[in-house]
Amino acid sequence: MGLGWGLARGCWVRVSRRLMLGIAVVLATLPVCERLSAGDWPQLLGPARNGVAVGEKLHAAWPTGGPRVVWEASVGGGFAGVAVAGGRVLSFTREGSSEVVRSYAAADGELQWEAKSECRYQGGVSSDKGPRCVPLIAGDRVYVLGVEGRLRCLELGSGREVWQRDTERDYRPLEGYFGVGSTPVLQGDRLIVNVGGREDSSIVAFDAKTGKTVWQVFTDAASYSAPVVVRSGQRSLAIVVTRLHLTGVDIATGELAFSFPFGARGPTVNGASPVLLGERVFVSSSYNIGSLLVQLTADGAREVWRDEELLATQYATAIPAGSEHPSVVFAMDGRQDAGSGSGTLKCLDLESRRVLWERAGFDYGTLLRAGEDLLVLTCGGELVRVSAAVGGYREVARAKVLRATDSGYRLPALAGGRLFVRDDDTLKCLDVGLATGGE
Repeated sequence: MGLGWGLARGCWVRVSRRLMLGIAVVLATLPVCERLSAGDWPQLLGPARNGVAVGEKLHAAWPTGGPRVVWEASVGGGFAGVAVAGGRVLSFTREGSSEVVRSYAAADGELQWEAKSECRYQGGVSSDKGPRCVPLIAGDRVYVLGVEGRLRCLELGSGREVWQRDTERDYRPLEGYFGVGSTPVLQGDRLIVNVGGREDSSIVAFDAKTGKTVWQVFTDAASYSAPVVVRSGQRSLAIVVTRLHLTGVDIATGELAFSFPFGARGPTVNGASPVLLGERVFVSSSYNIGSLLVQLTADGAREVWRDEELLATQYATAIPAGSEHPSVVFAMDGRQDAGSGSGTLKCLDLESRRVLWERAGFDYGTLLRAGEDLLVLTCGGELVRVSAAVGGYREVARAKVLRATDSGYRLPALAGGRLFVRDDDTLKCLDVGLATGGE
């Protein structure tokens, strides 16, 4: 899946330095996807794990009935979206007593292989039986984390299992409302997982080649927010939102760099991923939690502001507006379970803590950005194309592409001009644009 008080203090660094830091943030994620190229969406939220498509340009206009369906396939249950790399589309779903990873040809949907693993999870607050986490493709390997905490490494070409770890058995995490659901992140040879284990095993680094534990740190339950990686000074940090904290961990040593309270006890969920904006980290959650902005420093981080009213998004991660507006994000305010039309699409300047524009009446949904366009996939099954401009809301197109679903946490993937979307039982490949050489 995966807020406050006071005025912002301090000032943002110069734009030129922000741009350099933004480049560093992207470079910090390069080991995951090897190279940032049009046609790849190798992990949750895309190449740089920020919801921004690299090298993609949408068609100037779509057909009257919406984007053309290139191919579709029947899939099982679960909230996980797909990953796309090297002409392959990887899905991760639940069918009966198995979690199933499938590889499809991106061009025509031909099934290439499938790999099954036993799963007994029967659902908690949601009747859906998992899995929740998007596959992660890196080189010739794919990593998946199941709803019961089974972490698996498979060969990308064949689906053969290389190694697996049972994190539930090894770390005894507290059970979440929806099972396990925080997609791991890879940095170099270390796979960082928001395990939520006891006795200093909330955040665990595994050797990506062997599955062996490299280090473990912190004590808190897991969230449904996925970790991201940022370069801060001379070290790479994993930014991890746990059940009740925003944390930063030195990936090389496993040392805890900082921790801020974030979240609330009771029936609450941290679902949206952290957003990296140069030297700053932004997080948001619903359930009367709100948003938090922190500044990375040489010895850790400092809190800039908290605000319960500016944005409180249930699980949809905010999307950066780009280098021309380095403190601006687009985000979906509200909660899916508040009903149809209860979401508000917002354009926010986090430096000034201002709403630049907003549009109420949306079904709750997830966002991604391709150049000058936003794509919003709503829980009602609509795909809404909106101008990614800070001057005001402008809707470009709207089409019904899926059935309405109570399970909206299925993130779309944009690769090679194709948008991959799914509902409760169908995966669709939509023709939305052409890949180009750069954003």
